[in-house]
Amino acid sequence: MEDGKIIDLYWARSQQAIAESERKYGPYCHTIARRILDRNEDAEECVNDTWLHAWNAMPPQRPGILSAFFGKLTRNLSLDRWRRLRAAKRGGSQVEVALHELEDCIPDHSSPEENLEAEETAAIISAFLRSQPEVDRALFVRRYFSLEPLSDLAGRFGMSTGQVKSKLHRMRNKLRLELEKEGVAV
Repeated sequence: MEDGKIIDLYWARSQQAIAESERKYGPYCHTIARRILDRNEDAEECVNDTWLHAWNAMPPQRPGILSAFFGKLTRNLSLDRWRRLRAAKRGGSQVEVALHELEDCIPDHSSPEENLEAEETAAIISAFLRSQPEVDRALFVRRYFSLEPLSDLAGRFGMSTGQVKSKLHRMRNKLRLELEKEGVAV
């Protein structure tokens, strides 16, 4: 079913919207959740929560790109669950490694005033990524948004793991310099 028709089903409050979302985007969302969470049951629960959040968001929201909308919901729900689970027990997962790689070039925003600055920071990061070569941009987004393992990225892009690490390291350094140039404290 086309995305526009799925969105129309949400707007019509039809239960079929969830079934169609699961059919078309369930595997995609499950992959995102599974990369973040260690247990399949936790990932499955986050995917189910994705459909609930989508149900509550539409209307009034009408997503432009349904796959990105579902992907972002799943990612955020999975990261929230990961944080809750991590608070209960410490461990070194793929998510922790990827987020640790970014912490030197992304400031922590926790107060309302800092959250406002976070929007400006996001715009700078988006502009930075748009200025990068397509392969570098794809590597960065797949690593730090989709949280793909380095070995998967290496296979996908026909590089060694060391080459992927080097490219990502150079991009993080460039990003840090760009943020500092724009006056963002890192």
